[in-house]
Amino acid sequence: MATRPSRLKSHKTWLGAGAVLVLAGLNAPAVLGFATDQYHAYEIETDDYKTERGHWDLVDMPAAYQLNSIHAVLLRTGKVLLIAGSGNNVKHFEGGTFKSTVWDPVRNTFKKIDTPKDMFCAGHAQLPDGKVLVAGGTARYEVLDGNVKRAGGAMLVKNEDPDQERSFPKGTVFLSASGRTYRSQVPVHVPAAHKMIDPATLKATVTASEARVYVEAGQEGPEGITNTTEQYEIQGLTGEDDNNFYGIANKLGLDKKDFQGIKDAYEFDPVTENYTRVDPMSEARWYPTLLTLTDGKVLATSGLDDVGQVVPGKNEIYDPATRTWSKAPTRYFPTYPSLFLMNGGKVFYSGSNAGYGPADKGRLPGLWDLGANTFQAVPGLRAPDVLETSGSVLLPPAQDQKVMVFGGGGVGESKKATARTAVVDLASPHPSFSPGPDLAHRTRYLNTVLMPDDTVFTTGGSGDYRGRGQSDILAAQFYDPKANTFLTAAEPTVGRNYHTEALLLPDGRVAVFGSDPLYGNEDNSKPGTFEQRVEVYTPPYLYRDHDHRPTLGAGPTSVRRGGSATFPTRDAARIKTARLIHPGSATHVTDFDQRSVALDVKRTGDAVTLTVPKDPSLVPAGWHMIFVTDENGTPSQAVWIQVT
Repeated sequence: MATRPSRLKSHKTWLGAGAVLVLAGLNAPAVLGFATDQYHAYEIETDDYKTERGHWDLVDMPAAYQLNSIHAVLLRTGKVLLIAGSGNNVKHFEGGTFKSTVWDPVRNTFKKIDTPKDMFCAGHAQLPDGKVLVAGGTARYEVLDGNVKRAGGAMLVKNEDPDQERSFPKGTVFLSASGRTYRSQVPVHVPAAHKMIDPATLKATVTASEARVYVEAGQEGPEGITNTTEQYEIQGLTGEDDNNFYGIANKLGLDKKDFQGIKDAYEFDPVTENYTRVDPMSEARWYPTLLTLTDGKVLATSGLDDVGQVVPGKNEIYDPATRTWSKAPTRYFPTYPSLFLMNGGKVFYSGSNAGYGPADKGRLPGLWDLGANTFQAVPGLRAPDVLETSGSVLLPPAQDQKVMVFGGGGVGESKKATARTAVVDLASPHPSFSPGPDLAHRTRYLNTVLMPDDTVFTTGGSGDYRGRGQSDILAAQFYDPKANTFLTAAEPTVGRNYHTEALLLPDGRVAVFGSDPLYGNEDNSKPGTFEQRVEVYTPPYLYRDHDHRPTLGAGPTSVRRGGSATFPTRDAARIKTARLIHPGSATHVTDFDQRSVALDVKRTGDAVTLTVPKDPSLVPAGWHMIFVTDENGTPSQAVWIQVT
């Protein structure tokens, strides 16, 4: 580490600054501000400051690899998968330019990844074998009122043939009785009709099947508008097919068109660094939440569907063993609901979410029992109407079963924001939120990261919707669950609001990505620019005693739940805690994969034996990082282990 500046040198620095202030008395405010900035630039580089508050550094990412980071996933290789898809850029979407990059934080190297679909605003989750499930994404960008050129809406494609299912490609033409044409914007598959035979009369009853698809008028302008229910012929069909297959629509208009989701799903392999297509979901989803369950399967909830509406509670489950989806219990949530797997396999919804859905539906926090499909509301949350774009975490260690909510904003483009935090103890017989300490600022889009020393690092955010009015907050802090207080950290140099992510790295640092401000100036007259710089935070614990960090030697690479793993170490006597930290997968300031589990520690002369809890609702199957910390809270470099 660098030597500390001498008192004499510091004294001379202040004398110099004082002289400048005296000479420039006529312009005191400007000079004072300059001197303050100069001193701050000096101060943040001192050992004392770094030891107390840590330090931020920008990553040198070559322009060829820069992208609009919408999703960030820590892979079991220690690398980070950054997914942009079209990156909230409609020109990229229309041009089919979809991006992903893999970053190696150790070597600071980058690799472009072939990205087969627009994964912009998809959902993702870590799988037990270390692969990453990515499901959903963008089928269509929103078009605001006044900019919609062609009437459009949902078309139900009907099939009255019990002996035939059929797929219709994108661009299929539907003809109205008056001659108006409408084209499907995505492919659609219609199952066979349902046929029942009455055993008494042997009479057959056929019930038509149906599938929904978004269509647009073939002609621009109001001529394509219809507000009545009509039946539509499918162009190109003849004979019985022409009778059995047809379309029905209630309303096709020029009103605002929301984003629309896709059904596609992929697994990303961190070893080959490739996407592999798996079975699609039954529902299209844009802004969905994916949550790993006790058996390693993944629950998919919410999202905007193929016509731009919130999926009405139709949830589904992915089985990594078969790479297929099945139906899950029905429950409605707004988009990107913050869900946490709790003791006994119940799912807790903190109320945090990221954007779409009515203000009076699906926003109440509570415990969801998937088996019985019952929902127990959890009361006590102050300012429940400002939960959108709030942060939520399962506090460390996970055994405590406490969830904390940080900040948040009003629904939609509301100017509301709050500094409120709250904690709920879900181990209580009657769980209820209790107030936590307020944030220093009213904040939405706050990133929250679980740290090896059982603190929660929070950074960035803005005071208004998508940073309006240059409201980004250049502040960071640690929440200490034991003391129930915030400790100030070094200030980041890059503002972060919408479309931002943060991850704990295996070396104990935190990497922060993205930000998508709506405007680029204080009076909101200039469009914003997506933030492509990556900033990495080095916490104080890596400056306090860097040369004496505890270390773990080579040990087992897998362990069963309830089993133990032994690692050689010269630091056994001074190792105080061990944490099993699940790697994060972050998007829209949510991260449902991260959790920190306390491990039992047994010390011998030159080794430690760490025991993993048996509870599958506490420890998800898959790859984890093991950190040990000493009596000063200084963590080791992580070692990777697979829990089976």
